[in-house]
Amino acid sequence: MKPITEYQDYRKYMQDFYDERKRISAFTWREFARLAGFVSPTYLKLVCEGKSRLKNDGVERTALAMRLVDYEVDYFRVLVKYAHAKTDYERKKAYDEMQCIAGEHKVKVVDGDAFAYFETWKNPVVRELAPIMKGAKPGEIASLCCQEISALDVRKSLSFMTKVGLLKKDRGGSYSQTDKALMGDSEVMPVAIRSMHRDMANFAVAAIDDFAISDRNVSGITMGVDRSTYEQIVQELESCRRRIVNIANSTKNVKQVYRLNLQLFPLSWPVPEKKDD
Repeated sequence: MKPITEYQDYRKYMQDFYDERKRISAFTWREFARLAGFVSPTYLKLVCEGKSRLKNDGVERTALAMRLVDYEVDYFRVLVKYAHAKTDYERKKAYDEMQCIAGEHKVKVVDGDAFAYFETWKNPVVRELAPIMKGAKPGEIASLCCQEISALDVRKSLSFMTKVGLLKKDRGGSYSQTDKALMGDSEVMPVAIRSMHRDMANFAVAAIDDFAISDRNVSGITMGVDRSTYEQIVQELESCRRRIVNIANSTKNVKQVYRLNLQLFPLSWPVPEKKDD
């Protein structure tokens, strides 16, 4: 069974624990519940199926039943906190705790590097700027960013991306992009990505006043659709995004970093279906 620090879903960890015990013995949900001190023999099964949830006192008892010790108990406790968080802020705080616990014990949290990359707009901007500013110092890179960023922020970003292999530094101090991409497949990634989307959306609003019309393009359509039309439009936007990526990748001499936001969102709630008289 994988170490607990490779999980972001406490229910999945509990299910894997149960499956592993079941594989090597006559383990049952009733026995699992008894070890954790629960009266209902199916309670933990319902938790794993997402039909119920662990409460504070149940977290400690379940951890004990799974024979978790030391930092494993702390990690399991935060896993539950992460799953039950009601806001992105609470989820991010819990995930940061998970990374901290894993890091202290020299264990890497799955998708940790991807999470760290996507949680701030600074990393992708610096990743695009550094390679076209050969030999530039962090302060010089910072000075060309439209949004406020310090030389220290740039230095930290460069160090992080070099460490995880997104950038490569040569002997002359210049950077180049590698082919490596950080793709986060776990459920935790939307938390970081939503944070970046919020920042980029705010930058787009400010750009209406901060840049001349010749340097930015803002347009929109207000339209009525049904679900089928919406899904068709989403597919078209995705195709458009891929075509634009190909155009950008064909640039021979990059001089500037731009951001394109593709935004499609509701301006009304669905109209209720009319009932037949």
